[in-house]
Amino acid sequence: MLGTDRGLKLNDHGLSLIRQMIYDQYGIFVPDNKGYLLANRVSARMDKLGVAEVSTYHAMLKSGGAVSVEMNLLINDLTINETCFFRNPAQIAVLQDTVIPRIVETKAKIGFTRLKVWSAGCSSGEEPYTLAMVLLEKQLSLLKGWQVEIAGTDISDDALAGAATATYDQYAMRNVADYFKKKYFAPVRETEGVRYRVKDDVKALVRFSKLNLANDIKMTFMKGMDVISCCNVLIYFDSNSKKKVIQHFYNNLNRGGYLFLGHAESLTGVDDRFKLVHFPGGIAYCKE
Repeated sequence: MLGTDRGLKLNDHGLSLIRQMIYDQYGIFVPDNKGYLLANRVSARMDKLGVAEVSTYHAMLKSGGAVSVEMNLLINDLTINETCFFRNPAQIAVLQDTVIPRIVETKAKIGFTRLKVWSAGCSSGEEPYTLAMVLLEKQLSLLKGWQVEIAGTDISDDALAGAATATYDQYAMRNVADYFKKKYFAPVRETEGVRYRVKDDVKALVRFSKLNLANDIKMTFMKGMDVISCCNVLIYFDSNSKKKVIQHFYNNLNRGGYLFLGHAESLTGVDDRFKLVHFPGGIAYCKE
């Protein structure tokens, strides 16, 4: 949603203060060349609230405490939740054919039969549900007798609400093969057309929760992960924020665990403790 053209610029004092608040609370950095996005989103929220001055809107955000309801609504508008099921087929193939077998082999040797996966920045749930379907396919063979847990976290209340409903339109389903569509989805006929609801056996593997990746305290509770997928999230962070988030990822991964990032994202210059592993169609980072 675009707001009234108020001519807001990042060097406007009120907008500059809002940008700093977002960075301090969420680690999200709005660069100068993306300042118009912040200006548009702030203008839209001001229109909705009937607020005329950006200084007044800033005061509203500030008066709400550390994380105000209005700040949450602004973050919902500012972050982009474009995603779909099976968004990165090459990465999924690496996970099911190489990474999971390696992790299972290592953990089985010491008698551990629990697999924990974290979709960090899960948006409206397409990625964690995709992971659940892939892992369910393994539960009659490689993962037979294993306990599988998938955590889906995001900072957007709107996105998490969509994940909870677990019902998706045709666009979100565009990469889903017929086999998976028939096995793991139930068609729902609505006035605007057919939508698809994720079946209960898939939903049972996933637990959604709100998590700010810049919250150091809450990040320490995400321990014992075997796989972390954080795709197209670090693009919102500057170098310092990235280093803090990756530090938590490293600490929360088990030895032999893997971190997946988006195609345009890299740990170069961010963290050198992971081993870069090349696979057909992509890369991953292993904690040795």
